[in-house]
Order: sequence, then C-alpha cells, then structure tokens
Amino acid sequence: MPDMLPGVDKPLIGMVHLRPLPGSPSYEGDMSAVIESALRDARALEEGGADALLVENIGDRPFSGGRVGPATVAAMAVVAARVAEETSLPMGVSVLRSDCFSAMGIAGVVGARFIRCNAYVEVLATDQGIIQPQARRVVAYRRYLGSSTLIFADVLCKHATPLHEMSVEETVRAAFDRGLADAVIITGRETGRPPRIDDLKAARAAAGERPILVGSGVTAENARDLLRLADGAIVGTYLKRGGKLREPVDVERVRRLAEVFREVRGSG
Repeated sequence: MPDMLPGVDKPLIGMVHLRPLPGSPSYEGDMSAVIESALRDARALEEGGADALLVENIGDRPFSGGRVGPATVAAMAVVAARVAEETSLPMGVSVLRSDCFSAMGIAGVVGARFIRCNAYVEVLATDQGIIQPQARRVVAYRRYLGSSTLIFADVLCKHATPLHEMSVEETVRAAFDRGLADAVIITGRETGRPPRIDDLKAARAAAGERPILVGSGVTAENARDLLRLADGAIVGTYLKRGGKLREPVDVERVRRLAEVFREVRGSG
C-alpha cells in the first residue's frame, strides 16, 4: 500500500476551494484576491490540525467537461505554489471537472504529493457532458514527467452517472488493477453528502489493504463510523463557516474534526 502521507494514519485532507480563476465566466479580474483567499483557507486548515490540503478550482462553475484553458492552468499553478510556500502541509491538486492531465502537470511543477481524478476508469454522464476515463493518459504523463505524484481516483463520483454497469467492487478493482491508481475515493451523490455505508463496505472489501478515502459528506458526527472503513477523508463543506460550501474555512470546525480523527487513530 502506498504511503499516502508519510507518518500519518487516516489523514484529514482539507479543501482549499479557489475563487473563480482567469478563464472562468465568474472571474472578477483580481488574482491577488484569489491568492489571498486561498492562503487564508490554507492557513486555517494548518492551524486547525488538518494533515494535508487539496487545491481545487471549485469557483470555475460551470466547469469544463474536457481540458481547461491555459489561463486556468497558469493561475492554479501560481496559487498552488504560493500555498506550498506559506504552509508546511502536503498538498494535492484537483482540476475540475476532470482534467487530471493538467492536474498532474501542475502537481509536478509545484511539488504536490497527489492529484484527484474524478473520471478515472469510468465513462461518466455529467452536467458537463460525457467525460471519458483518464487513467492511461495520466499514468503515462506521470512517467513522462518522472514524477512521484500519487493518483487518488474517484469511483462512482458525485454529480455523475456511470454509463456502464459495474458494481462498486468491480470499479474499485478496475481503478487499482487496470488503472494503477494509488488510492480510490468514495463519495455520496452530491457535494456535502456522505457515501452509503454499503458502498463503503463494498469498496473496502474490494480494495483489501489498498487505501480508500471518503470524498464527501464527512462531519464530526459521522467521521468515526466512516473511518472504521476508510483510510482517511477529503473534507470541504463541513470545515467552512456554518458548514456552507461558499464560506471561508472555520479554524474551530477544523479543530473539532481533527480531534475526532486523532481519537480514531488512538483507538486503532
């Protein structure tokens, strides 16, 4: 099993949600504001006790169904580099909707530990259209770059419907065995909703000793149950002020959840 985060059992990975970037319909023309917002959230996550950060362009709604533009890639690299300079936490990159190729490139430039890939071994029907799986291209590009960046692959990703009939178990095995993912991510149907326990159990059985992460809906109230089956979690909504997605990160909510994670590790 790859060491997702050296020395950390069941990591809490907090989201750094970026404001709209250049190239986005909602971009406000001020990159300095984008950077300051990202740094504020990253510092709050570090202060509150998160184990890692995941930088994502969630403000770029509506998302691209294919490759993002060069301005988006450049902007994300600039922001991620600043976050890496001003925090000590390991970092990941996610380029929405599922531009895993660009995410791998950004990660290689800024020294990120991992990327998140929404469509890895599945063909997905989404509100961005049909998204094709990225495994072959991303793994080949990682080798071309000589990179050690890990690939965290979504399975049955939120806000999407697979266009082929595969069970959770089959898809998890495909991501690991055929797609060479380093970890898989299990989500609920939408942002802020946890995965079904039955899906998480099926993923655990299929993964064996290989790592699975919960990718949505984790709270201080349900984290203990979810972490009995999962090897860590990526958390965004709960860590925001009032538990609202578009609010800034609340350091007290980070502390609250980080304490639960520490208790789970201590009881393992």
